[in-house]
Amino acid sequence: MKNTFLFLALFVLSVSAMAQNNEKQQDSTKTETLDEVLVKAVRVNATSPITHSNVTKKELAKRNLGQDIPVLLNYLPSVVTTTDAGAGVGYTGIRVRGINAQSTNVTINGIPYNDAESLGTFWVNLGDFASSVESLQLQRGVGTSTNGSGAFGASINVLTDAVSSESNGEISNAFGSYNTRKHTVKFSTGLINDHIEIAGRLSNISSDGYIDRAETDLKSYFLQGSYVDDNTLIKAIMFGGKEVTYQAWNGIDAETLEDNRTFNPSGAYTDADGNPQFYDNEVDNYNQDHYQLHWNQRYNNRWSTNLGLNYTYGRGYFEQYKEDEDFADYDLTPIEIGGETVNTTDLIRRRWLDNDFYVINASANYKNNEVNLFFGTSYSIYDGDHFGEIIWAEFASDSEIRDRYYEGNGKKSDWSLFTKATYRINDKVSLYGDLQLRLVGYETSGLTSDRVPFNVDENYSFFNPKAGITYKVNPNNSLYFSYARANREPNRSDFENNATVKPEQLNDFELGWRHNTQKFRLNVNSYYMLYNEQLVLTGQIDTTGDPVRANSGDSYRLGLEVDAAVAITNKFSVQPNFTISSNKNKETFESVNGELLNLGKTDISFSPEFVAANAFVFQPREGFQMALLSKFVGEQFMGNTENPDSKLESYFINDFNITYEWQPKSVFKSVVFSGLVNNIFNEKYVSNGYFGSFDFDDSDSPTGISTGYFAGFYPQATTNFLLGVTLKF
Repeated sequence: MKNTFLFLALFVLSVSAMAQNNEKQQDSTKTETLDEVLVKAVRVNATSPITHSNVTKKELAKRNLGQDIPVLLNYLPSVVTTTDAGAGVGYTGIRVRGINAQSTNVTINGIPYNDAESLGTFWVNLGDFASSVESLQLQRGVGTSTNGSGAFGASINVLTDAVSSESNGEISNAFGSYNTRKHTVKFSTGLINDHIEIAGRLSNISSDGYIDRAETDLKSYFLQGSYVDDNTLIKAIMFGGKEVTYQAWNGIDAETLEDNRTFNPSGAYTDADGNPQFYDNEVDNYNQDHYQLHWNQRYNNRWSTNLGLNYTYGRGYFEQYKEDEDFADYDLTPIEIGGETVNTTDLIRRRWLDNDFYVINASANYKNNEVNLFFGTSYSIYDGDHFGEIIWAEFASDSEIRDRYYEGNGKKSDWSLFTKATYRINDKVSLYGDLQLRLVGYETSGLTSDRVPFNVDENYSFFNPKAGITYKVNPNNSLYFSYARANREPNRSDFENNATVKPEQLNDFELGWRHNTQKFRLNVNSYYMLYNEQLVLTGQIDTTGDPVRANSGDSYRLGLEVDAAVAITNKFSVQPNFTISSNKNKETFESVNGELLNLGKTDISFSPEFVAANAFVFQPREGFQMALLSKFVGEQFMGNTENPDSKLESYFINDFNITYEWQPKSVFKSVVFSGLVNNIFNEKYVSNGYFGSFDFDDSDSPTGISTGYFAGFYPQATTNFLLGVTLKF
């Protein structure tokens, strides 16, 4: 059905393009303003007392050659990114101020994108989504009230493609290292009869990955139909993707990192002759489809409303070859073969997710010269099935095809009410207030993948107040201060690891100065994030590569962020940023050699004290740009005990990006050539990993127990490149 819609839309494109040759072109300003209403309730403007960065479609396009959105945001302040396959394609992650993706709220057109149970965001399910993004805003700190799971240190809100008044199309292709390929086709009919537009995209991205066998195959689509007039915008949007990714989440130990840094242990097994082999289908295979309907209505210069509906359908599995598995772990009955009891077997299993997610958002906006008021609500329901199947076994016992060795279900409801207002007292002072009530219910049943009964029935009521003030010193300088509280529920894995896990709370204080002139922009922001029962990363990962979290009592993050843009000449600019921070658990306990030790104040895991980035941008003429992009990430610990074995060393990487736009006199509106060389100085670095401990019997220890440690690392790619060309018509 989706392909039928796309072919029909392409047909309409060809017809409408001819029809519009003699039609007047409509001013797109009104259309774009209505498009922005989709995210207006969750975004802030340039004068708000909220720390944020805006990224436009044009800025994303310069490096959009197949890498995922987190990698494209790598050079924003306080951002650290990583990727399992090492080269930015496939499973990628982002941390902001040391805060992981599970604590970062993501919305698409105001609709929550975080997985309701894991709270994570999986950009791999939306391959090449950057090609359908009009703009995005990254808010650091608690930020403004948003829909879905609470922003607990950062939020990313995405606005998809705006309605285009003119018909257009583009074909984009990119090729690069590790057999990376990106193919994209986009179109828009423009406004038919000044009111209706149909637009869409088809994409395919594939890569062998820097890590051995870390292949990725991403197929995705985006289709929207829009109706617009002076005061109304109605959008029906369908987008989604299918990803097949060879697993690369197991990492490697320190010795292998030194000797064979691209080694991938996933899928390893031993054949009947004792030879090491790798299972060729050790993959993650997942489909996700999103259906959104938005109605934006402007009644007059003061009142406007927005209604958003969403349905998301996700389903898929990851497949694994497992050796010498106990029958009991799969509810299999021991069997007799040749007079011997057999109770272990080699097998191939699939662990499935099958889920439905429904959302309704509604908001209204009133504004005059003094007040800009928003109020609204969001309600969502999630229903997800978890189950496992054995698709092959050396000894299948009495199992039948499609037997499920575990089944479970998770249901979650999330209802929030919010009101937020900006009140301009005079030309210099404005006040900001934001109140949110959030009610969350979470219920599980059945068994975990380890066949352990899993029954959660929790309800949470969270009140999240926020307030701020902005003082405009003069036309070029302003000061701001804000306070915000956030509360956030545990995720499914948190409950699996600790039935008594507690929700976390954050009090966030932000103080900043903004300076803005034509040739010099400077933002300076200090923050103090005071946590109660923060769910910090322990350093360990679960069987799907997701990080394990635990409550840490009292903790804090104290930091200074500085970002600037300096126009040295009309052709050359410098865009530096850096963050200096202290991130501490106030008290940390650890069991060592059978004794519980109080380690006192320790660094929070995955929280470097210094992160910096810079861009040297040279634009000799319009349409031609070269940029040297640099990123430094200081050393960080993968655990919370400051164990030297858990340290990730600092790294400094540099990328070179070039774009050139040629405007021929016929056939194409323009042809854009792009090039990206990543890690030009061939730095061998690691951006992520895991760390844990284990106890073992030791007669030489006074307690009879000794503690050992293990660490895993995710090496990132050395020098690699991507080249692309985009034909626009």
